[in-house]
Amino acid sequence: MTDAPTPTTAPTTAMVLAAGLGTRMRPLADDTPKPLIKVAGKALIDYALDRFAAAGVTKAIVNVHYLADAMERHLRARTMPEVVISDERKLLLETGGGLKHARAHFGDQAIFCTNTDAILIDEDGAEACATLTRHWDAEQMDALLLLVPIGKTSGYDGKGDFDQSADGRIALRQGERAPLVFTGLQMMSPALIDEGPDGAFSTKLLWDRAGARGRLFGAAHQGSWMHVGDPAGHAAAEAQLKASAG
Repeated sequence: MTDAPTPTTAPTTAMVLAAGLGTRMRPLADDTPKPLIKVAGKALIDYALDRFAAAGVTKAIVNVHYLADAMERHLRARTMPEVVISDERKLLLETGGGLKHARAHFGDQAIFCTNTDAILIDEDGAEACATLTRHWDAEQMDALLLLVPIGKTSGYDGKGDFDQSADGRIALRQGERAPLVFTGLQMMSPALIDEGPDGAFSTKLLWDRAGARGRLFGAAHQGSWMHVGDPAGHAAAEAQLKASAG
């Protein structure tokens, strides 16, 4: 993909999708919401929030549902970025619905968005949020997803998520396998979120709409990605981080 001109400023608002039930993470998530499960002594959600704070994000909206009181207690201890709770206690809205429910907090400029069941490791001085910001082009894009080759993942046993064309546009896997995996981190236009229906829906609906217009793009993460979606992925991430620290 041809690099777009660097934006004047990176996004200062982000959404952290943290309301899921953590079913695949059980028994670790029986009494602890998945975002608060620790990997190498640090809660998953703090990996995301610390990255955003370092990238210049000043406000992070976090949606809560499962064991929401525990989530709120943990987040009250944070000072950067400022955390705003989007309460989904009454109804779990899925990823897209969670974004739409929190829409009033975003303004009109592009935002970062991430889930919490993965940890990104940067390499060669290429920080993940900076990679998205460097490639973002509001004239061409509704969404820009950070992708990683399957070979640079751990805790992942899928068949890949996306194919990518030479111009950087991406499409969800059509064949048996695809070379690229979505890391969970993306940059989005709030105008795209406005297109979503009320109630629960998947972010995939928004990607489909952006893709139909040729406005869904991917950027390559220059590092590795640890999927922490189940106990096996959790164990693999613990081992990798402890090995790198030792």
